[in-house]
Parts: sequence; structure tokens; C-alpha cells
Amino acid sequence: MTSALRNRLLLFLVLPLCVLALMGAWLDYRSADEAAGRHDQRLLRLLPALADSVVAAPRREGEPPLLLLAPPVEEFLRQNAGYAGYSVQDLSGRILLGDHWVYSAVPLTHDPEFHSTEHDSVVYRVAVQRTRTGAGELVVALADGSDPRQQWGQQVLLRVLLPNLVLIAAAGLAIHWAVRQAFKPLVDLAEAVERRSPRDLSPIPEGTSPAEVRPLVHSLNRLFALVNEQTEGQRRFVADAAHQLRTPLAGLQAQVEAWALAARAAGRRTPGAQPLPPDPGSAEARAAPGSIVLGVQEIEGLRRAARRTSKLAHQLLALSRADAGSLEGQPMQQVDLKALCEGILEDFLDAATAKGLDLGLEAAPAEATGHGWLLRELLSNLVDNAIKYTPEGGSVTLRCRMVFMGGAGPCALLEVEDDGPGIAESERARVLQRFYRLPGAEGEGTGLGLAIADEIARRHGGSLRLLAGSGGRGLRVGVLLAAGRP
Repeated sequence: MTSALRNRLLLFLVLPLCVLALMGAWLDYRSADEAAGRHDQRLLRLLPALADSVVAAPRREGEPPLLLLAPPVEEFLRQNAGYAGYSVQDLSGRILLGDHWVYSAVPLTHDPEFHSTEHDSVVYRVAVQRTRTGAGELVVALADGSDPRQQWGQQVLLRVLLPNLVLIAAAGLAIHWAVRQAFKPLVDLAEAVERRSPRDLSPIPEGTSPAEVRPLVHSLNRLFALVNEQTEGQRRFVADAAHQLRTPLAGLQAQVEAWALAARAAGRRTPGAQPLPPDPGSAEARAAPGSIVLGVQEIEGLRRAARRTSKLAHQLLALSRADAGSLEGQPMQQVDLKALCEGILEDFLDAATAKGLDLGLEAAPAEATGHGWLLRELLSNLVDNAIKYTPEGGSVTLRCRMVFMGGAGPCALLEVEDDGPGIAESERARVLQRFYRLPGAEGEGTGLGLAIADEIARRHGGSLRLLAGSGGRGLRVGVLLAAGRP
């Protein structure tokens, strides 16, 4: 846009200069034409005087006629010495008197005629007339080399076009520089907006903006404020809702877990027997008269639903915290990724053992710049997903190490690899969307684990990649993080 405006302004400013240059050349030619008209009239007035200067025929054959230049003709030749000439010809075209280079075809009529000729690099205006003289009917001619119109044709390049072209070129460079300087604040403003993070909705300083674009900056700031207010409202709602749900869901899950343990214990004591209904006089019976006693399978289903709801509330809260603008004010620190991986391994060891999975760790010393609690949440989601979707007897491997990315310098790499069903390459971009689950996927997933991990990675200036596991089996999730000092 800026380049187009610059070119348009340059065109609109240089084009009038070109028109003015052409008008100047035309006016110069008009002035030369007017001066040449005056010279033609002067030559016309001198032709009869030149004819009268031929006073008598030659005394002998082969001699020129007797010539006595009239004072006006003599004055004209004297004033324009070196740029004027004359000739007297007979009707056969032979020059009898004057300068031999002042030659012209014999006119057929007695009307004066004009033509141009060049001699010694000078263009002359020549006036010719067939007229009666003291020596009979002859042809007289006067040449004038001071005619502006004749010189204009040669000097137009040096006197008009070349100076104007140089002027236009200099003006074009000056205008280009001036327009570039004038647009620099606008270009800086566009680059500042382009470099902004999608989450940076802070207002643009209006004082440093050009007065012409301040209304636009003001409108942008107003839009940023409205979007930021709406986004913050959504974040607060999700965070508050998730936070408020955690306590009752935790209580509900604890009660369902206790109920499930009691139901299993009762089922083991009396195989095939249904749990006894509550005592009619008990609080449970009074609170739920006519209630139906649930079996072990129903209680297990209720427990899974409670666990899933509790996990969803936890993930929503984590996602809200990862999105929150409050992170901008929290300084990043150096996080020991090896210690983080060891802690995650301890947290998920029981879950992996219960499913018969081989949970391994390949950790080398590595550090990354970021928020430790967020990176822990990222790694927890990746390991939880791997354990959830890897079939019994499979393996899950957690890795961390330092890598070098050419000009980017050293980076920290986190990887979680499993030998489960994996994710088709066509679906890898979509599974990073929130609440998206693969068609036909088993398990109790919510579609938020990978989305949260990707959001946290981007918040740390890193990237999350989904690749095929070793031998083309399973899934390998890699997270590349900056390793520089905070």
C-alpha cells in the first residue's frame, strides 16, 4: 500500500513537471517563430533594395552586372557579418554576383519564396524573388543566419529539453526522497503493528503517529480495547467456571470413588449378588425415596464420567491460564527440563504400570526459558495422551536434550513417543484444534490435551510438531523451546 501511494504521488508530481517542460518548449518555439516572422518581414523589405542595387547590365559578355549595394542592404550585411549573404542569379540559375553558397532554384513566379540552407554548420533563412533589375530580369536572394527559428531546431536539445530533463530527474529524486521521508512514520507504524503478537492488544501511542493517521490509530486503539475487553471477559468466564467446578467435582469424584470401592468389595463378598438397598430409616432412603440401587457397572460408568468432568475442568483452567494476558507481567526463568521430566515420570508411573505400559526416560541435561508450571502442564498433557491411547503392553518414552538449529543457536527439545495407533498425517493439523477428536477414537479424551500443549509451546516462542514414531508406528510429539537466558 505504501509503495503504491509513493509511486502514485511521484507520478502525480512528476507528470505536471513534464507537462510544464513541454509547455516551456512550445512557448520557446512560439517566441522563436514570432522572432523569425519579423526576420522574414525584414528580408522581404530588403529584397527590392537588393534588386535596385543591380544598376546596369555587364559591359562585356561574361562579366557580372554592375552592382551598387543600397544602404539598407549594406547595413544588413555589415550588422550580420559572418551570418548573412546574398546572391544574384540569372534565369538559368548561374550565380552572377554575391556568395555562391546562397543558391536557390529559379522561381516560376515573381512572388517571394523562402527556404532554409546550411553552410558552415549554420542554418540560414533564405528569401528569394524573381524580379526586374537594371540588368534585366534576374533572381535575387538574401540569407540570414541569425533567424531564431532556424537555430531553435538545433539548440532545442541543449537549451530546452536537456535542462528540463535534468530538472525533472532531479525533481523526481527529490520528490521520491521527500515522499519516502513523509511516509516513514506510516511505514514504522505498519511494521510495529505487524511485529505485534496476536495477543498484544495494548494501544498504539498516538503522539508518535502523523497527524493525518491519528484518527486511524485512534480507531485501531478503540478496536483493540473492545477486542481485549471481550477476550478478557471470555477468559475470566472460563477460568471462573473451571475454578468453581473444581471443588464440587473433586468432592463428587471422591464420593463416587468411595462408592465404587464399596460396590466392588460387596461384589467380591457375594459373587453375583446385587448391593442391598439402603435401610428405609436411613438418611439415604429419606433423601431419595423410591431410588433405584445402582450396580457395579453403573457405578464404574459414573466414576469415569466424574473423572472425565474433573479432568475437563482442570484442562479448561490450564488453557485459560495459558491464554491469560497476566503472563506478560510474569518474568520467565530457566527451567531444568531433565528434573521436570523425572518429576513427570514419577507422576505417571502408576498409571502406566496399571495399564502394563513400559514408561521410559531418556533425559540429557537441558534447560529452556519459560514458566515452569506451564511447561509441566504441557508435558503432563503429552504423557497423559500417550498413556491413554497406547494399548496394553506398549511403550511410552519421554526424552529431553539440547539441539542446535543453525543460525537459531542452541534449543531445548522435549519429545514424547509411543507405539500406539498414531495420527494420520492429514489429521495432524486438526488435532491441535480445541475439542477436536479423531473419528472413532477410543478412550475418555476431551480434545484439549494437544491444543493446550500447542498453546503453551507458542506462548514460549516455540513450536510443537507431530511426527510418526520409530519404524513408522505410533506418534512422536516434539516441542522445540528457546534455550537462551531470560
